[in-house]
Amino acid sequence: MKTITLLFFIIVSLTTYAFPDEKAPDRKVGKGPYKRIILRGGIVVNGEGAPARGPMDIVIENDRIASIINVGNPGVPIKSKNRPIAKEGDIEIDVQGQYILPGFIDMHGHIGGSADNIPAEYVFKLWLAHGITTVREPGSFNGIDWVMDHVKRSNKNTIAAPRIIPYVGFGMGQKEPITTPEQAKKWVKKVAKQGAKGIKFFGAPPKIMSAALNEAKKQSLGSMMHHAQLEVTNMNVIDSARLGLTTMEHWYGLPEALFNHQHIQNYSPDYNYNNEQDRFGEAGRLWQQAALPNSKTWQQVRDELISLNFTINPTMTIYEASRDLMREMNADWHNEYTLPTLWDFFQPSRYAHGSYWFDWTTDDEIAWKKNYQKWMTFLNDYKNHGGRVTTGSDAGYIFKIYGFAYIRELELLREAGFNALEVIQSATINGAQALGMEDEIGSIRIGKKADLVIVNENPLRNFKVLYGTGHFKLDENNKPSRVGGVNYTIKDGVIYDAKALLAEVKAIVANAKVNP
Repeated sequence: MKTITLLFFIIVSLTTYAFPDEKAPDRKVGKGPYKRIILRGGIVVNGEGAPARGPMDIVIENDRIASIINVGNPGVPIKSKNRPIAKEGDIEIDVQGQYILPGFIDMHGHIGGSADNIPAEYVFKLWLAHGITTVREPGSFNGIDWVMDHVKRSNKNTIAAPRIIPYVGFGMGQKEPITTPEQAKKWVKKVAKQGAKGIKFFGAPPKIMSAALNEAKKQSLGSMMHHAQLEVTNMNVIDSARLGLTTMEHWYGLPEALFNHQHIQNYSPDYNYNNEQDRFGEAGRLWQQAALPNSKTWQQVRDELISLNFTINPTMTIYEASRDLMREMNADWHNEYTLPTLWDFFQPSRYAHGSYWFDWTTDDEIAWKKNYQKWMTFLNDYKNHGGRVTTGSDAGYIFKIYGFAYIRELELLREAGFNALEVIQSATINGAQALGMEDEIGSIRIGKKADLVIVNENPLRNFKVLYGTGHFKLDENNKPSRVGGVNYTIKDGVIYDAKALLAEVKAIVANAKVNP
């Protein structure tokens, strides 16, 4: 166990924290960076909501999009006279008919820190293999020095990894919990100097939260919060947003802000927060206690959050086993891509956070299905009225594997009512805006960094083609087949073969099974 006495450790006391995981090795995969790359004939989805367009040639110079050129129309030969001319030393990639999207942004991606012995290499390669080029690290549970080492090495591209935006758990590094506003301000200044880009909160008294958030704003730090049940009666989502919180994680604190006839969740008499099945079982019944859709309370909460430019990062994927445990336990990728240490961590345990399958019943799953219905209704309504919704995975818990969980989140946004272009918008430009990086990443625009995802199949038609295991379908010979998977992920001018990355992850998992 990591011996760190933090306020947020007290709040989430059942979470297991491992020793710092194995650091990522120096990069041996990925080609580049190159001075000039030309992508030939792709179909561009720009991430800002515009429909797909192609064939297009994209010229990348020193990791910046230099030009995007229309070279014809679908179904007819490309107009060669319109094409940019290659220069000596240029790298040309024929992507005719393939889809080019902005690099995906995972707004809630832990680099391990759940189970023991999760190599950073394993996490990073799964992320890159699924088109994820930027990750907000929520909490830095492996330690800020460990995370900052990977931040710097990723920025230099000496490791194969997405860009890492480090947020630090509030109070991390303190010998004693933070109990005064002065201590909160001092701590915020300290982590800002260490290179943190934001703070993750679980809960704190209002005076301390206010002091920390005010100082975070002065230091140009972002903020995110998991409104833990132990603190939510003192501060729900509306309370924290009014104090200056910029992003909420998951959904905790939102139903409580929507209560009409109560202030405290209606817990069963025998509830004990330290019992993980109690914790998640009762959470699955929380949304039914919230105000009805389109009621006065619902509209007031929605509109105030939007007026505060508040971001919701729902991570629906991480709770999905709650509504269908069998589906998540038997997902296609577990056999080849799930490390044994993760698989063991996912099993029922009274000690491990999120391993709450002590006696998970049909009624528990039905309650969670109803939870999702109302939760999704709010998310879609929030988006429809101009609110920002982003995409995050929180993988490493509850049968969710890095990369794969992120693609599943895209499917869940679609289920919530987002159209396909709105889903991509949530996965790209919305995340960039929430991070204050929209001038650099998040969409395919001239002048921006060339963070790109290239895939054979059309993800707007079927997000399943983005999974590393592909999409299961019948081929023209009436034979079952797998199609799809990302072909290339480009980050900082480095071109990664996504399928080669997946092969390396398979080897890591196979070796871990033989040499536990």
